[in-house]
Amino acid sequence: MTIPPWTGEVPLVDTHCHLTNGRFDADRATVIDGLAPALWRTMTIGTGLEDGRAARALALAHPDRLACAVGLDPFSCHEAGDAFPTALSGLEALLAEGGFSALGEVGLEYYHQLLPKPVQREHFAAQLALARRLDLPVVIHLRDAWEDGLDVLRAHRGCRGIIHSFSGTEVEARACLDLGWHLSFNGTVTYKANDALRQAARIVPADRLLIETDAPYLPPLPLRGRRNEPTWVAAVVRLLAEVRGEREDDVAAWTTQNACKLLGWALPPMWG
Repeated sequence: MTIPPWTGEVPLVDTHCHLTNGRFDADRATVIDGLAPALWRTMTIGTGLEDGRAARALALAHPDRLACAVGLDPFSCHEAGDAFPTALSGLEALLAEGGFSALGEVGLEYYHQLLPKPVQREHFAAQLALARRLDLPVVIHLRDAWEDGLDVLRAHRGCRGIIHSFSGTEVEARACLDLGWHLSFNGTVTYKANDALRQAARIVPADRLLIETDAPYLPPLPLRGRRNEPTWVAAVVRLLAEVRGEREDDVAAWTTQNACKLLGWALPPMWG
């Protein structure tokens, strides 16, 4: 069983995946070659400096298909420990070299036992300040950390970007929207237990809606347990169209336009 290929009028965008992940080592070139024509652009995320360099190398090798971002995610911050200031300086230098569409993913991870919460908040805030200085959109990771995450975002109004793998309720969705953020949905919105997430997806304005896979993680139903693929973002579009009562091609058009505008990419040829 697999996900039917996307054959809609508008090519899709996967705003978040991890093509540098080791689970793609055996067939990475094949996966990248298979992105078109269904996907207009795929953004691979570098978590940490080394991974960020690898993500940029991939994007530079495939400029017609890939883009990239880099940030010190909560796990990278945990690994850096007391050397976080050095890592942050390295991140600023790497971003200054160019080639990245966004800073991220960065944020708070309270599900796993990482750095103390106040330290995570400091690291998150420092990277939001960096994004503001560099005028870059930010890719946000928030897991079991909505209250603290929203407090940090409120303290850094003026930043823009993506709440990646949005996992909150309608309440959290409205709070993020009020702060100007885009919400990105992935395969988790297809999971049977996630009625509250689907309700949140219903209330997102068309001009703030984004899609992603987080591949190789979080494959959609009915493929849980398998390696996720960027092209499987089609399942997210279909589910969002169903729960929002909209045409699949309309959801595709909005999410592709939104990603291109936010991340500074050219639109597909059909829009000139």
